[in-house]
Amino acid sequence: MTEDALRTHRRRELRDFLMSRRARVSPAQAGLPDGGARRRTPGLRREEVAVLAGVGASWYQWLEQGRDISVSPQVLDAVARVLRLSNAERRHLYLLAGLNPPAPEVAPEVRDMCDGLRRLIDTWMPYPAHIMDPYYNCVMYNEAAGMVLGMRPDNTQNCVIDFFTDPLYRGQSRTWEKNARTVVAQFRASCAAAPDDDGYQEVLDQLRAASAEFAALWEERDIEDAGQIRKELDHPLVGLLAVESTAMKVPARPDLTIVLHTPLPEANTAAKLEWLASPEGRRGSMYPVAG
Repeated sequence: MTEDALRTHRRRELRDFLMSRRARVSPAQAGLPDGGARRRTPGLRREEVAVLAGVGASWYQWLEQGRDISVSPQVLDAVARVLRLSNAERRHLYLLAGLNPPAPEVAPEVRDMCDGLRRLIDTWMPYPAHIMDPYYNCVMYNEAAGMVLGMRPDNTQNCVIDFFTDPLYRGQSRTWEKNARTVVAQFRASCAAAPDDDGYQEVLDQLRAASAEFAALWEERDIEDAGQIRKELDHPLVGLLAVESTAMKVPARPDLTIVLHTPLPEANTAAKLEWLASPEGRRGSMYPVAG
């Protein structure tokens, strides 16, 4: 598809999207009297959207017709408010209008997803899994993460701080030095995406004070997106474990990152993890390593 064809397609989608969203908002929902008369237009009229959004009627008509006009985030936000768009719909409106979408937000109706996410990581057993908030604080972890990765109540519960300060991790990870650079680069990418967020600065200050190695790597200014990291751990009960951690986002909960650990083929890792999750393995294992 050519660039002109893509632009035409996007404008047509913008027109149809706005018309469909306008049709579902009643005058009463928008705070307008319906006048008691039968309306030919389902939902709001174009002129009503324009008045409520504080824009010109002609301008809004041109927007809905998909004409090539200038738009601003402020105006799109006003239109989104009038049309009662969800967070996902608001981002979609930005994309159709040719603007960079706002940062994802957590909609109130999905804030209780944590029960479902808990079921997800528990189902991942006997493999380790945990969930982090934007600042790398561990929100929850499954039993395997405690037995294999050393996640426990008496550490900081912040994954990047524990990476650098938990002596269990340093003592038993074969890949610490290689992974340290990646962890810092990924954390810098997260910080850079929210430069005004004091939460990142608080974690950063703690890390600089606690670890000279982190401070040195931070000054190298490497940047990496979150993805997969290979980890090799010397477990005191079963020996070498080779796993691959994969960081994943759930669009409905952009504030959370799910980290699933998958056994790699070498060292018979899958069988060892299954044994550690067995009754016999549980009796012999109590927070042996960190990861």
